[in-house]
Amino acid sequence: MKIRRNLLIALSLFALSASAQRIKGSDTVLPVAQQTAERFMNQQPDARVTVTGGGTGVGISALMDNTTDIAMASRPIKFSEKMKIKAAGEEVDEVIVAYDALAVVVHPSNPVKQLTRQQLEDIFRGKITNWKQVGGDDRKIVVYSRETSSGTYEFFKESVLKNKNYMASSLSMPATGAIIQSVSQTKGAIGYVGLAYVSPRVKTLSVSYDGSHYATPTVENATNKTYPIVRPLYYYYNVKNKEQVDPLIQYILSPDGQDIIKKSGYIPVK
Repeated sequence: MKIRRNLLIALSLFALSASAQRIKGSDTVLPVAQQTAERFMNQQPDARVTVTGGGTGVGISALMDNTTDIAMASRPIKFSEKMKIKAAGEEVDEVIVAYDALAVVVHPSNPVKQLTRQQLEDIFRGKITNWKQVGGDDRKIVVYSRETSSGTYEFFKESVLKNKNYMASSLSMPATGAIIQSVSQTKGAIGYVGLAYVSPRVKTLSVSYDGSHYATPTVENATNKTYPIVRPLYYYYNVKNKEQVDPLIQYILSPDGQDIIKKSGYIPVK
């Protein structure tokens, strides 16, 4: 009887362990990952899901170290990261769970309404240093950026700066919320955030990549591709754990999960 009871306890612990999932990484993906995980657990009472941020690089590193089951990412996994995983005898798979527009934000009092990609590049590289150079007030530009481990940092560098380096004096923020707070409190500030993070505390700018057609960062403009700064958002997982993570991934891709994504200010994949 004692042996049977111990066996039942062991099986129960195994079942709990099998259903417990850890999601870590991108702060951009974090809000919608938390919401879908909560809804998933409401529908699956035995499931246990923990979701934490830290940045895309942190999430992928955790996946390499087997300290997370799913890495949230706002950029594709790097070749070097794939090679490290392969060298460890592992293999990862990629799922696009949503799309996101990256909004350029300034202080609400800033009279500037729009910028070209070239102007943004020149600002974030330190070539344009005063708002009067782009039609604004005579005020020094204060550049806020994400830290280098952020997928948003890398995407902005690739898409807007064309892989050129940020100015050395840009102020690196540890999270998207910190950029919102800093820009809202600094009249000369400029930064970038995922669309879902935009609030009345900051002002978004229209952006043009061709110098003539400007678009504001909205879900509609991102969906119809008139707004140019749009990127996929990813879940990465170890192939050997596919059976464990698949129910949660299928849920975020389901009509219910995609509805959460849309209502949260992201662009659904379906």
